[in-house]
Amino acid sequence: MKNTKKMIYSFEVFPPKPTTPVEKVSGCFEKLAALRPDFISVTYGAGGGLNGGKLTCELSAKIQNTYHVKSIAHLPCISYSKEEIAQVLQDFKANGITDILALRGDKSPERPEKTDFKHASDLIDFIKSQGDFEIYGACYPEVHPEAISAVSDLQHLKEKVDKGAKHLISQLFFDNQYFYEFREKCEIIGIHVPIEAGIMPVVNASQIQRMVSLCGTSLPRKFTVMMQRFGHSPEAIRDAGIAYAVDQIVDLAANGVDGIHLYTMNNPYVAERITQAVSGILGRCEN
Repeated sequence: MKNTKKMIYSFEVFPPKPTTPVEKVSGCFEKLAALRPDFISVTYGAGGGLNGGKLTCELSAKIQNTYHVKSIAHLPCISYSKEEIAQVLQDFKANGITDILALRGDKSPERPEKTDFKHASDLIDFIKSQGDFEIYGACYPEVHPEAISAVSDLQHLKEKVDKGAKHLISQLFFDNQYFYEFREKCEIIGIHVPIEAGIMPVVNASQIQRMVSLCGTSLPRKFTVMMQRFGHSPEAIRDAGIAYAVDQIVDLAANGVDGIHLYTMNNPYVAERITQAVSGILGRCEN
């Protein structure tokens, strides 16, 4: 039987640094929106604090109201009080942003932890008390770096879904087998919401060290050989990284993934190359 389910296709972007004018990223966001993803998620503004939320809100509203693509605002909680989160949510709502990616957030010595929110599931409870928001959650095919075990990580994810996360977006990975095994475990434990696969096209060698240190992502031999062979040439590694991401997406699509979430790194050229390569596979060709 022919599978006619349309896969979700979305992008992630990030705001500029506080010292950089918003106009610097407006052209980038406009080009990404022109590729017509199902939604664009906007990470929380650099530096954190309420100003970070205002910047995320501003850019999310621009994507939605000017470029007419649904936007999802990231919202971390570990360094914020309930009063601060309530203010950010109020700003989101006032600007028509009703889709939230609820996150614990990264621990940072620059932003001391507060006690109101220990986990993303605590934030989900609070968001639900503040109005009618659509809540998304993050998941980790290779297990959260701070998790006690893979089992406890899945249990925490189930708690997020049970509390109201309607859609999951995965951390990046370079070996699809991890995602397939994770998806099976989610099914067994009773997680039945859409799970988008997070794909990051690696277009320069410096990305690798940062991603591995932050996420604990495994690098399969196919990937490391590619980096060793083409890493000396910026153009070669860019094209190889695009090709690797396309290959991942094709395989994921063939195995019935719910969606693809492309970590664009604010690079419209790379996103356009990938989108063009997989548009037919994702069912995005114009009739």
